Amino acid sequence: MTDRRLLANAIRFLTVDVVQEAKTGHPGTAMGMADIAEVLWNDFLRHNPGNPRWINRDRFVQSNGHGSMLIYSLLHLSGYDLTLQDLKDHRKLHSKTPGHPEYGVTAGVETTTGPLGQGFASAVGMALAEKKLAQEFNRDGFDVIDHFTYVFAGDGCMMEGVAQEAASLAGTLKLSKLIAVYDDNRISIDGETHGWFADDTAARFRALGWNVIADVDGHDAAAVAAAFALARRSADRPTMICCRTIIGYGAPTKQGKEEVHGSPLGPEEVARTRVHLGWPHEAFVVPDEVRKGWDARQRGAEAEKAWNAGFAAYKAAHPALAAELERRFAGALPADFEAVVASEAERILAGGAVKQPIRKASNRVLGNLIKAVPEMIGGSADVSQSTLAWTGASRSLTPDDVSGNFVHYGVREFGMSAMMNGMAAHGGLIPYGSSYLVFSDYSRNAVRLSALMGLKVIFLYTHDSIGVGEDGPTHQPCEQLVALRAIPNMSLWRPGSELEALAAWESALKREGPSVIVAARQDGAVFAHEAGDLEGIRRGGYVLKDAAGKPDVVLVATGSEVALALEAAATLEGKGRAVRVVSIPNANLFARQDGAYQNGVLAFGTPTVFVEAGSTFYWYQFLKGPGTVIGVDRFGESAPGPEVYRLLGVTAERVASEAEALLR
Repeated sequence: MTDRRLLANAIRFLTVDVVQEAKTGHPGTAMGMADIAEVLWNDFLRHNPGNPRWINRDRFVQSNGHGSMLIYSLLHLSGYDLTLQDLKDHRKLHSKTPGHPEYGVTAGVETTTGPLGQGFASAVGMALAEKKLAQEFNRDGFDVIDHFTYVFAGDGCMMEGVAQEAASLAGTLKLSKLIAVYDDNRISIDGETHGWFADDTAARFRALGWNVIADVDGHDAAAVAAAFALARRSADRPTMICCRTIIGYGAPTKQGKEEVHGSPLGPEEVARTRVHLGWPHEAFVVPDEVRKGWDARQRGAEAEKAWNAGFAAYKAAHPALAAELERRFAGALPADFEAVVASEAERILAGGAVKQPIRKASNRVLGNLIKAVPEMIGGSADVSQSTLAWTGASRSLTPDDVSGNFVHYGVREFGMSAMMNGMAAHGGLIPYGSSYLVFSDYSRNAVRLSALMGLKVIFLYTHDSIGVGEDGPTHQPCEQLVALRAIPNMSLWRPGSELEALAAWESALKREGPSVIVAARQDGAVFAHEAGDLEGIRRGGYVLKDAAGKPDVVLVATGSEVALALEAAATLEGKGRAVRVVSIPNANLFARQDGAYQNGVLAFGTPTVFVEAGSTFYWYQFLKGPGTVIGVDRFGESAPGPEVYRLLGVTAERVASEAEALLR
């Protein structure tokens, strides 16, 4: 067997040479964690470089993603589709080795990391997905879902609150197949961390219900291997392995210092490091015997082949379960999904005009869809009864019984969102989670990563405006709708009726990417939809109510403000005005429609009034003639919701008045 230090040094020198040639990058983490990574990837990690999407592979997440040359070196050396030239293209335009690991860009990267702590939290979500799917699909003699989730994290990850949120829930949920490695090198960008991070991390994680293996020498392969072996035997708790390491290990004058964190070593130090570690090879050269020691292709293929044989037997014994598992990991919705949606639409249309809060309309639709889409796993940041994310089809998931379909995340909005990303990236589940709209700010970076990765994650937000009322401006969102719409690849729905809520959930479940559904606490408009409305709703905006001929004015609204537009329209019609009312439940989607469709809905050039209880500037992009926008460009007030609406001028009377002014 090739000497373990030589194997680890292959990581170190690929990192050193790549970062030096690129003149940019973070060598310190890869150099410091190389010995730990070598033990994990060669002795414990079950994966197949020939099939990075094998269902039952172990998941590996490098949460300290700035040190991305660690995972890139591991993928390259073990046999993934990542060439030496790909490594040399590190941090260059359109390369497979961007500055931080990116999901969907590099085969073998399980989730995008870099914003510290989020990879850790996503790994918790992956471990929860494994535990739930194992309970759902495994049968006596058939452990078709049976893998570990490993996550590497550094001091920065340990300082971030999102990691604490997720670690707390991981301990509570007894995610025993989650193994975290803390790279305790006591260095961050600003230097030695003792002045700003004096936590007893081992004690903290013990208090969170974790199995902790402390004081492991991260440069002693035997000690590291013993720690992993012990961690894998934990039956009822996740494990944290605390490894003392030296950042930039092997660089004689720079190891252990912050200067090796995020800068090339420099030619002189690179040369000294080669001498110090006994690596006489030229830049980018890895000896054949070292490459052979790393090659995991045959081992991985054999592991998957054995699993495939077991799955074939499972399929013969449990054909329905096997088919269901394959469907879910293929990302296909149930065969009867379209029929269920059609049935829901018929039910809603037959019900006629209904006065109800939009969150209640969403709840009714959601409850019926959950029955049809069993891979949905809901949750809430401790407000399930307020957001109505909990439905008649929901069942709580508990530490000892994860067969349920609803996670009580506690007051952990950021952790919830990052964990949902992990569940979606794992595969087999479609997560949705809820909170109040104003608290989307707590989790915005995880929502952003969801969009960056194109994950099917659904964020349900309620209490969407100044209609929150007495709770006041801390709980009354104003800028959040625009902020969420502004995220590239986001699809935000603000339905104003039950049919619009159905279209929102249908779209979110079909879409290859994240969706936000904003369901108001207050009542929606009272009107009856026509059968043809659904097609327009699915395009993001449509004519809800039209004039007999060419409209004099167009009133446009979203969500609960559709009621104001309809009331204003009635007032204007009483004065002889021809009025068109437009609902735009999804402005992201409507903005992507062609100009002809948009013009057909908005009648460009016609005087237009937009109304939404949020920041106004977003809507000016749709004004192609005289018009105005009524909204909320300031913080709210603590008072009953209707009073705050009146105070801030978001009323039917003002909509009608502004329309009249445009027509003079």
